[in-house]
Amino acid sequence: MAYLKEIETKKDVDNRLFWKITLVKGLYRKGYGKESILLLYKFIDWLILLPDEYNEDFHQEITRFEEEKKMPFITTAERIGMEKGIKEGIKEGIKEGIKEGIKEGIKEGIKKGKIENAQEAIVEVLETRFGAIPKSLREKIQEIEDEKILSSLLKKAILAKELEAFSQEMDKPLN
Repeated sequence: MAYLKEIETKKDVDNRLFWKITLVKGLYRKGYGKESILLLYKFIDWLILLPDEYNEDFHQEITRFEEEKKMPFITTAERIGMEKGIKEGIKEGIKEGIKEGIKEGIKEGIKKGKIENAQEAIVEVLETRFGAIPKSLREKIQEIEDEKILSSLLKKAILAKELEAFSQEMDKPLN
């Protein structure tokens, strides 16, 4: 019945609300036990979805009905509470994610900046000492992203007697 009403009321939210309320009340009227009511209610609630403003109306009507019949039923309230909890959790998760992302971004930016500075320093030392350097050598230097290797190369650039000697050092395994 819930599935049929879901299909029939697809474009009529007021009618959908009416049938959702009617079906849930019908569970009580048929004398089902609490466990059966909860399971069937969850199915109906999953199947017949309502916009948030209608969910409030549904919750109020079922709560009123339960109070009249002295039948406690909290699934809708639980769901509304869970939705609020989930929304809060998502907000907090996003805040924490942003904080972590910023920290990681700063660390990554600092590391990248150090690497770029080291690469530029090597090129600048070589150009100061030997004049213009080949584009291929500049590109090789810019491919290196290990700070220790770059530090070692900077020292070698300062101490190299000629550009060719430094280039040969670049061709050796860089560890």
